[in-house]
Amino acid sequence: MFEYALSVMIFLPILAGLLLLLCPVSKGAARAIGFIISVVILFIGIEIFLGFSGKSGMEYVEHHSWIPSLGVNYALGIDGISLLVLVAATFLFPMVFSVFKTKTKGFYGNLLLAQGAMIGAIAATDLILFYVFWEIMLLPIFFMIGIYGGEKRLPATLKLTIYTIAGSLLMLAALIYVGTSYHEQFGKWSFNIADLSALSLGGGFAVLAFLMFMVAFAIKIPLFPFHTWLPDGYTEAPTSATFVLSAIMAKIGVYGVIRFVIPVFEIEFTRFAVLFSLLGVAGMMYCGLAAIAQKDMKRMLAFSSASHMGIIALGVFCLNVQALAGSLFQIIAHATSTGVLFLFVGLMEERLENRDIDSLGGIAYRAPVFATFFAIAMLASVGLPGTSGFIGEFLIILGAIKFSSFIGFLAGTTLVIGVCYMLWMFQRVFFEKSKESTDSFADLTTGEILTFVPVILLIIGMGIFPQSFLEKIEPTAQQHIAQISAVSQSQVADTTVQNPGHNNHKN
Repeated sequence: MFEYALSVMIFLPILAGLLLLLCPVSKGAARAIGFIISVVILFIGIEIFLGFSGKSGMEYVEHHSWIPSLGVNYALGIDGISLLVLVAATFLFPMVFSVFKTKTKGFYGNLLLAQGAMIGAIAATDLILFYVFWEIMLLPIFFMIGIYGGEKRLPATLKLTIYTIAGSLLMLAALIYVGTSYHEQFGKWSFNIADLSALSLGGGFAVLAFLMFMVAFAIKIPLFPFHTWLPDGYTEAPTSATFVLSAIMAKIGVYGVIRFVIPVFEIEFTRFAVLFSLLGVAGMMYCGLAAIAQKDMKRMLAFSSASHMGIIALGVFCLNVQALAGSLFQIIAHATSTGVLFLFVGLMEERLENRDIDSLGGIAYRAPVFATFFAIAMLASVGLPGTSGFIGEFLIILGAIKFSSFIGFLAGTTLVIGVCYMLWMFQRVFFEKSKESTDSFADLTTGEILTFVPVILLIIGMGIFPQSFLEKIEPTAQQHIAQISAVSQSQVADTTVQNPGHNNHKN
């Protein structure tokens, strides 16, 4: 693989997106260019996945000095934590360009900008570089919702903007604290995560900085109770933007916690693990119950996505290898299943101009291929054995029980809610008596079938052969958990030394 693979994956779509925005090209040409660029990125991503060993820390490393006086570098790399997030960001974009054919050149340009910035955030190993890409990837989303969204797009965009700006300001303040703390302790500037992990932080400011980072990432995941922007944002966004928000951007929020919060704030992370685990379960339960009450298929999937992000976040906070590996696996499992469901709903809306559950019915009789593909993605979303969704959820629940039997029990029973509303929706939309609004619904074309077949095969392949993915992420997961455990044991030892008289005197 060539030396600058990650840089090509970042800047090829960004430059192509800018050219589409600035040059007078037709929407058909813009879509074709976007599809070709996304396919090129896909093949590079597949090459990186196949060539990734998973045993040597960061791979495909690039490092160039950027602002030497502040220790800021253009530093990229991929390890077991970022690998599957990268796969999701490369594997899914070609479907968007292939399926939706009626958007403007500006829309396709913004999609390419979003992909490049997201890959930059995933590959960055310098905290400042990550923050730059984190901010850039939000801009095209704002434009896609604000310009191309539904009737209530402006309130939805405003709410998303307020939440995002608040989170970004908190993250900026926290990373300034982390950088100045490193300078005070080591006499030099650095924002490289490998250097920052050597920091020894404590006290009220450390707790505050930790919470600032967590709120910023919780908004993006979104984690309960920072999810209130999601229903309107997902519903009013054009389906392609909803797909990007749910399938990729939310995963970068979880990835940010693992990559930048855990290595720097091990002590604070350990102290607050139970609280954030409970928030994850609360999000699963609340969003799952909210999904049951929805009549709009897209809004139902929005709450469903938030509920599933709750279990992914739960796995991060359980502090053991099984749960963390499950979360990393579930990142791509959720991206493929729920992301494809959003695209299917978008196709239904495009053809029927309707996504109201009560107005739909009998689609399975008119479009059997579409119904079959939808069923596979839906069953993966609810964790059916033999699909990608089962492996990740099983590992997370196993790790949650290991962490806390009570939290594990709550998480396991809450998953039943997802089964209920998904099967209820599927039965009504696909098997109830055909309605007048669905009489004209046509099955997938040959081109659309070829577009969706790879991701359907990936959903099944990940369920049957999970070890091909787990073996690439487990070594890094073990390393992270070992780091947290070492710091926690050190903290206990320090407490024992400081309080030698505090012993258990029971016989």
